[in-house]
Amino acid sequence: QVQLVESGGGLVQPGGSLRLSCAASGSIFSINAMGWYRQAPGKQRELVAVTLTGGSTNYADSVKGRFTISRDNAENTVWLQMNSLKPEDTAVYYCNAEIRRTGWTTFRSRWGQGTQVTVSS
Repeated sequence: QVQLVESGGGLVQPGGSLRLSCAASGSIFSINAMGWYRQAPGKQRELVAVTLTGGSTNYADSVKGRFTISRDNAENTVWLQMNSLKPEDTAVYYCNAEIRRTGWTTFRSRWGQGTQVTVSS
């Protein structure tokens, strides 16, 4: 069984920073993309940032220059450093990974449980 465990959410004032982390565990053979999505109340889940095994990254336009995604392939962990936070960044943030377990022939998408980020004064 594969699990993604997130941590690091919380309440922060506008302009502040938070760092989210997500660790994948289980009988993992390989991980392709790892990324962060978010879902605000009444809105669809949207991509925030994603990174591939080789290190390439992609960001939503709304977070470019403020958020940084990074990963440790050996530890199967991905982080999201969020700076200059705005009230509109308030959402539940979900970790996602494309994982190939030992014995699988394909990659499968897995989600974390979500962590709340609230930006408010």
